[in-house]
Amino acid sequence: MNWQFLWMSLLLLVVAFVVITPLTLMFVSSFQITEPGEPAAWGIEGWRVAFTAPGMLSAMWNTAALAIVRQIFALVIGVIVAWLLARTDIPMKGTLEFLFWLSFFLPALPITMGWILFLDPKFGILNQWLVSLGVASGPVFDIYSFWGIIWVHLTATTLGIRVMLLTPAFANLDATIEEASQIAGASSLGTLFRIVVPIMMPAIVVSSILGLIRSLESFEIELLLGVPVGFHVYSTKIHELVTYEPPQLAAATALSSVFLGILMLLVVMQRHLIGKRSYTTVTGRGFSARPLALGRWKYPAFALVLLLALTITIVPAIFLVMGTFMKLFGFFNIPDPWTLENWRQALRDPVLLRSLWNTVVIGLGAGAVGVIFYSFIAYVIVKSRFGGRFFLDFLSWLPWAIPGILLGVALLWTFLEFRIFLPIYGTLYILMIAMVIKSMPLGAQLLKSVLMQLGNDLEEASTVCGGSWLQTYRRVILPLLTPALITIGLIGFISAARDISTVVLLGTSRTRTLSLLMLDFAVGAEFEKATVVAVITVVVVVVAALISRMLGGNIGLRG
Repeated sequence: MNWQFLWMSLLLLVVAFVVITPLTLMFVSSFQITEPGEPAAWGIEGWRVAFTAPGMLSAMWNTAALAIVRQIFALVIGVIVAWLLARTDIPMKGTLEFLFWLSFFLPALPITMGWILFLDPKFGILNQWLVSLGVASGPVFDIYSFWGIIWVHLTATTLGIRVMLLTPAFANLDATIEEASQIAGASSLGTLFRIVVPIMMPAIVVSSILGLIRSLESFEIELLLGVPVGFHVYSTKIHELVTYEPPQLAAATALSSVFLGILMLLVVMQRHLIGKRSYTTVTGRGFSARPLALGRWKYPAFALVLLLALTITIVPAIFLVMGTFMKLFGFFNIPDPWTLENWRQALRDPVLLRSLWNTVVIGLGAGAVGVIFYSFIAYVIVKSRFGGRFFLDFLSWLPWAIPGILLGVALLWTFLEFRIFLPIYGTLYILMIAMVIKSMPLGAQLLKSVLMQLGNDLEEASTVCGGSWLQTYRRVILPLLTPALITIGLIGFISAARDISTVVLLGTSRTRTLSLLMLDFAVGAEFEKATVVAVITVVVVVVAALISRMLGGNIGLRG
């Protein structure tokens, strides 16, 4: 209908403006060879510097190696854990799944600081214990290494998001499909690879590509653990170019343009893999989801999953809390190393309360707007016949095409170039807009993978009964999407609490969030105060996750 075409076209125009404008400014600036503030001059000097900078090839190789190894481990472990949680009879499945939620939602920077206290080769508690017990003569574990970075990434975000995505997909699988395969003579392994994996391909492909993109753009962990030992990746090289004096913005944006090309290839691959097949698992007839009895393997499997869940959540959190009570961060051997002064100083700082308030306001605003915005984007892509839906799908990926710090630069230029944004510049609203744009790929793609599991017969039945499109969406689609929408809102809220690079150039002294305050303390070598802010941030995140869980938040559809 005409009105449907008009609102879909308007949605496409809005997404195109908020995505293409910053990226276009970024690409154009890669050819500007003059310093900021000087008259514009154009050339390819930025591209030459970008690809001749010392260590660039090794940084590219390190980035690819980290991304691939992380995703291999995450896929294998994530599939096993998700299958155990969704398809078997192990106890406490809800609690275990929630722990994996937390591992994804906890901010990466505080978790990294916790692992440093545990695994640092000089003062890490684990290495000191092994030496004192005579097990080793020197440090056994070195967190400042390739495998240390892999470990922190797996525990901080990678495993969590993989379990979040795959567990509901396993749960939605009709048990009669597996039973039919076994009756036909297929083995359990054959059923898994010939039936289960193909049906679950949307969740597997989307989670893998999202994980790969996050791997390519990751920054904070590599900055803390890699740069001190000369281990650079793509994002830290861009940060290095931006922080040069004078800043090499042309070279940095040239590298980000390459990242955009890589993302285009990933999106095309994703469309090719899942675009021409049917993956419907929720229809109007209902389905069976009987759990598989593990027998004698029930409690060993439970113990392994519980150990993994506690390792990636509770262990780093404990050591992070310990850091807040230390007189000198990381030094356990000094006389009387513990104190409450860090908490006293931090809680007396009026900036902390303002930052906490800013974080809550920005998070609630970004989460609420994002839920509505992303659900319309996903619905148009999956359920409509709108001619521009492929372009809309492609645009929804692009905010992840550049690292957060350069996306912040691009958004800053956009807000200053268009006078319509000047009244809100320097306010909380501009940070809300930035977080909505930044979280668009994750929110839209997660909802898209959920909508792919909805059969068209649900909407057809509503239409036959006389329901309009809006009534169908409100009474049929929206209730089924509610668990995922709650989680998407939570993701938007938590992004405001933990994101640093996107908002660092947009925030002011009055709009500073907890993450920016934590960064200020860390840059000022006040690590003890930084850990206090980090713990407060973790508490805010955990409370938000608990509220979301109580409201029924989840990624996927529960039968």
